[in-house]
Amino acid sequence: MFAMPTRPAVDHTQPGAPSTADDRHAVRPGDRVDGGCYVDVAGHPIWHFDSGDGSPVVLLHGAFAGASSFGAQIPELLKSGWRVLAPERAGHAHSPDDGRPFHYSRMADDTIAYLDVVLGSASRLVGWSDGAVVALLVAQRRPDLVDRMVLIGQYFNSDGKVADGITESLLAGSETIRFLSAEYDAVSPDGPEHFAEIHRKTLAMIGSEPEIELATLGEVTTPTLVVQGDRDEVTVAHTLAVVDALDNARAAVLPGTHLLPLESPDVFNPLMLSFLAGDPPAEWDL
Repeated sequence: MFAMPTRPAVDHTQPGAPSTADDRHAVRPGDRVDGGCYVDVAGHPIWHFDSGDGSPVVLLHGAFAGASSFGAQIPELLKSGWRVLAPERAGHAHSPDDGRPFHYSRMADDTIAYLDVVLGSASRLVGWSDGAVVALLVAQRRPDLVDRMVLIGQYFNSDGKVADGITESLLAGSETIRFLSAEYDAVSPDGPEHFAEIHRKTLAMIGSEPEIELATLGEVTTPTLVVQGDRDEVTVAHTLAVVDALDNARAAVLPGTHLLPLESPDVFNPLMLSFLAGDPPAEWDL
């Protein structure tokens, strides 16, 4: 299984932009860390994993997460002949914070900038949780950059949130937050003291976002698979409404929770791989 190793010293022997006097992050474009490297995206160093020689699939992670959350998917994608890219958004995992508030709209714009810089052409997007919101907004704003997409375990407005979801487990001092903090501390160039700020900005965002009007989704013509667990953070009714609103979408509800790609890769991965390769049947053909 793919997993990020313990973070080694930053390799400054790789070519990169010169650091500035006020650079507090100690990372530069070109630095190689933990199996990935930093690239310059709109003047900010963004860490990404990039491997394989086939058509590109870009993995977009969720809140408090990074590329390693797709550890059960990356080997299978590579084995199937895809080029796999997994960028980590500013303030997540290896990518330093840029000081701005978190908003899905900005994250989508930053992802568009990343895709323009690194690929410059269309790719397939797989977005999980927050990453699903980002992927959908990218497809709305720059359809030329998205061939197909898989959206996993996410509501797109508050009507789709389940009652008694995971919000309580994300409060400061919870066991979940202690785990997420330890994961962040191990790799963030901003240092362990910065997690409190990331926690604050994330809760501020998910407390009021996303609020996407489903009526606006008809303009998205990208072939889309909307996947959720049957015990997920989004209602099945909302997922079906999203699929109905999109121009070309299919739905899949699998046994599992919000951690579906991690807890059941043997169920999720074949579905993901099949859809990335082409459309499933839409009618009987006997």
